[in-house]
Amino acid sequence: MKIYWSNFSFISLLLLSFASWGCGSDNLQDFLHCISLHSSNHHSNSTLIHTPSSSSYPYVLNFSIRNLRFAESHTPKPVAIVTPWQPSEVQATVICCKTHGLQIRTRSGGHDFEGRSYVSNVPFVLIDLINLNSITIDVDNETAWAQSGATVGELYYKIGEKSRTLAFPAGFTASIGLGGFFSGGGLGMLVRKYGLAVDNVVDAYLVDANGKLLDRDSMGEDLFWAIRGGGGGSFGIVLAWKLKLVRVPPTVTSFAVHKSWDLNAAKLIHRWQYVAPKVDEDLFITARVTASNSSKEGGRVMKASFFSLFLGKAAELVSLMKKAFPELELKKEDCLEISWVEAMAFSASEYVSPENLELLLDRTPLITGRYKMKSDYATKPISETALNGIWERFKIEELETVQLILIPFGGKMNEISETDTPNPHRASHPIHIGYYVTWHRPDADSRHLEWTRELHDYMTPFVSRSPRAAYMNYKDLDIGRNNEDGIPTSYDEASVWGYRYFGINFERLVEVKTKVDPFNFFRHEQSIPPAGGIQAKMASCPDVSY
Repeated sequence: MKIYWSNFSFISLLLLSFASWGCGSDNLQDFLHCISLHSSNHHSNSTLIHTPSSSSYPYVLNFSIRNLRFAESHTPKPVAIVTPWQPSEVQATVICCKTHGLQIRTRSGGHDFEGRSYVSNVPFVLIDLINLNSITIDVDNETAWAQSGATVGELYYKIGEKSRTLAFPAGFTASIGLGGFFSGGGLGMLVRKYGLAVDNVVDAYLVDANGKLLDRDSMGEDLFWAIRGGGGGSFGIVLAWKLKLVRVPPTVTSFAVHKSWDLNAAKLIHRWQYVAPKVDEDLFITARVTASNSSKEGGRVMKASFFSLFLGKAAELVSLMKKAFPELELKKEDCLEISWVEAMAFSASEYVSPENLELLLDRTPLITGRYKMKSDYATKPISETALNGIWERFKIEELETVQLILIPFGGKMNEISETDTPNPHRASHPIHIGYYVTWHRPDADSRHLEWTRELHDYMTPFVSRSPRAAYMNYKDLDIGRNNEDGIPTSYDEASVWGYRYFGINFERLVEVKTKVDPFNFFRHEQSIPPAGGIQAKMASCPDVSY
């Protein structure tokens, strides 16, 4: 998708931005001079700046806001939104924001669970990468270049156009932006066969805190390691990623099996823990328990669901399931033999239909509203008694929709060292857990947020510990945040949340940050801090010296 606006020049639009911010003309001229020095292209349609005074601003800002908790009138807004078309425009924005005391937020798909890709409590510019969305597939070399503003679904679609035997281990949701997805590690239905998404990233283009455009060779292996799972908004702005495509058979098999809630469904969830992380790596089975209120059926309705991707045909899958998970009673008529890209469309449709591949190109999420996500990892199966405590909490009727999401690791994940990328949760963390709650009414915020915290507290004895692990892409500010109001964050303070996301890799991430961004230009509530707590100056209006 491309967003067009008026024929104002880049400089004219910046003038409007600073006028709306209320800064003096001398500072404005200095800023414009900065842009002139550092931007290589001044064509009127090459870079688009949207300001609060423009009619396009609300649309551009809100288009990629997925969590309506962060779309309120009181939510802090950017002083300008930059939608660049080429790297030099990102470079110029970084250089001039740094010089003029403005923070940057970078958004690719807008799925940040805490809204940190488009919200800040200090004056900031939003760089929205929506126009940097090209994808190039090289079938002969089994690689792809994908820009950060492209989505998971667009990547799947482009691969499917070129080949039915190549794939990539990305996520479940088609509208997720690749930039944020890769920055946090990225897991999906091929995780047991090929690992996380970042395990298959082989190069990248990044704009650093000095506005330099770097590839893997010029950034060095430490920084390349850090950007593949160390979290977005800490080390620079990754504009594009080179991916190693993976091989899949021309026919794969998917199933979606739903069980109405009863004692047997509860036992199936418990049994799943012993099967899914240990079964053949060609088989991925995720399990979900969903509870919501139904006017049609009356009262609270719960169900257990099992979704699969198998790299083979249905007969082989049914045979495998009879041995490994006979309790599910899978039948061949439950299975769909389709291509890999059709299986991804099936997942994107919430397992309704694999036929509409165009759904992969739709940036509109299937679910909108207000939501909160928290994560855990289980190092061993959770007892039936402990699981029953979850189910009791799911039955609270004042809640809207709550969901437990269970994702199995094992397979390839057991072969990858916890230090290969910043994501340490591998062989020792075989079950990934997500707690997801959605609602619609703003006045229900406090109750739903409180419930997620209560559930998370309840799970403490049953999940990983020392530290209690969390997944970077399920960002959760409840587990800790950096200091605000210009107060530098120490290593010990950031360790509170940093070790939960990154384990022993947190120390190396701090070392990389200290080397590449020692004055902490790229920062937010859960960004990696530099050692020593040095922090770049943030000004209410530009304070420029050249």
